[in-house]
Amino acid sequence: MSRDAVKTLFHPFASGAVDLPGEDKRLLFLGAVADFALPDGFGAQIEAVQGLRPLFLKLQAARIATTPTIEGTDYDGALILFGKHRGENEMRLGEALARVVPGGLIVIAGGKEDGVQPMRKLLTNLGIEFEHMPKYHGVALWFNRPSDAAAAIETLSKAPVRVDGRFSTSPGMFSHDRVDAGSELLASRLPTDFDGNAADFGAGWGYLSIALANASPKTNRIDLFEADYAALECARQNLTENCPKLSARFFWQDLASEPTKEKYDLVIMNPPFHEGHAAEPSLGQAMIAAAAASLRSGGKLLLVANRGLPYEQALAAGFREHGETCRNARFKVLWARK
Repeated sequence: MSRDAVKTLFHPFASGAVDLPGEDKRLLFLGAVADFALPDGFGAQIEAVQGLRPLFLKLQAARIATTPTIEGTDYDGALILFGKHRGENEMRLGEALARVVPGGLIVIAGGKEDGVQPMRKLLTNLGIEFEHMPKYHGVALWFNRPSDAAAAIETLSKAPVRVDGRFSTSPGMFSHDRVDAGSELLASRLPTDFDGNAADFGAGWGYLSIALANASPKTNRIDLFEADYAALECARQNLTENCPKLSARFFWQDLASEPTKEKYDLVIMNPPFHEGHAAEPSLGQAMIAAAAASLRSGGKLLLVANRGLPYEQALAAGFREHGETCRNARFKVLWARK
């Protein structure tokens, strides 16, 4: 999602291109963010949906009613902010069509890299007539929900993705259609004799936790921390399916701002390093600091990163010793001891 996309989303209302919704209306806001300003006269109640924990917390701080998953039906309209994942965008549109009353207004917005242009073609193929308006380096689309949207909803519905026949994922999650090559490299270097309590930071849909449980069957417990609510729910399902005897707990948490409450013998992670479309190494550096604070004395961190990311200084600052286990053309596996 581009930084200006939320302004683009509300521009049709601000410009008078569409009527301002009154106080008796309920609007669903999918992909919601907190930094928006309502146009004068916009009276509708907004019910926001945001599954990414940092953005969810900002919405809560702004006192905007927010849930991590969609709740309720019979909305008078919907607002949708598009992101970079086409499948996730289509799922959001399908949810809006399923939950908005016939005739209700649906407004979509995104930047040039957020899939708005493919959505114009898709809407045309679905037989949905729409209007559009460029503004703030993005495009807003809007239309009234057709009285019969069953065929469109079915087309836009996405079955859970299966990876390697073992893992359930969904569009929009990190590496939702394959095992990430960096995680695979780290998995090949996990201990085979671990028997303590471990934490998986940025656990995604659970691949590394399952790899650790398989490599070290005597692992006492794994706690999974993930900021993406949908990914965490997939991780819960995947661990139940692949490691039914493992003791595991699941925390929807932003490790950069919400510290863990326990100490661990081992932390494993493939930290995120993108925010939107831009590389942001500080995200990984914050997770390294969180790992240092979460490990017992003598506890160990194992992480994988792109070769060019400058994590060694963060490791030196937070740990007694650190080093590199291996590297290939793209990734490096690093270790550190508290």
